[in-house]
Amino acid sequence: MQIIIQAEVIFQALADKTRLRIIRLMRVTGEESCLCELVDSLLEPPYKLSRHLKILRQAGLLLSQKEGRWVYHRLVSEPAYLEQLYATVQALPDPNEIYSKDLHRFHQRLCLREGRRCRVGIQSEMFKTEAG
Repeated sequence: MQIIIQAEVIFQALADKTRLRIIRLMRVTGEESCLCELVDSLLEPPYKLSRHLKILRQAGLLLSQKEGRWVYHRLVSEPAYLEQLYATVQALPDPNEIYSKDLHRFHQRLCLREGRRCRVGIQSEMFKTEAG
């Protein structure tokens, strides 16, 4: 079953720099991610990212799947116009290399996965030290 979301809802969801960072990171990597991986990659508090993930889900841009105590988020790929929308977000300029830094931390964070899944929880202090 496909849900049609109004354009206004989608663009309101994208009208925030943190949500753009989430969408861009997930688009560039093609990976699904749990909250703790996003916390470590974007260096934002869990409560803030949880709220942003909820808004993106409600706008029909993310799907979430619970596995044990972990919830994995991934981009919705249908309808086809969403791929074009994600490509546009990916093509946006990278002010102060914010997106590049997010991507670098995300790739470092993926190394902590076991069996392609997060099993270690939030490790932000390690990533903040390396980001500084």
